[in-house]
Amino acid sequence: MKRKIKYTDGPIGEVRVVRDFLPPPERLVFKEDAVKVTIVLSKSSVDYFKRAAKKYRTPYQKMIRSLIDAYAVRHPL
Repeated sequence: MKRKIKYTDGPIGEVRVVRDFLPPPERLVFKEDAVKVTIVLSKSSVDYFKRAAKKYRTPYQKMIRSLIDAYAVRHPL
């Protein structure tokens, strides 16, 4: 940001109150029980997730876990 902001004492216009939309802290830091498993995946699948993870700056294992969790929620038994 090279441009400097110029503040004035003039009117700021119409003001409105925004309701609190953020969840409470205890809902932000939940941790679900996890189980370690061993799984064999194709090289092409792992390469795909590694590329995507690099693009979005997140661990590829977390992306795979999120995909499996979303599938389980979408297709309950």
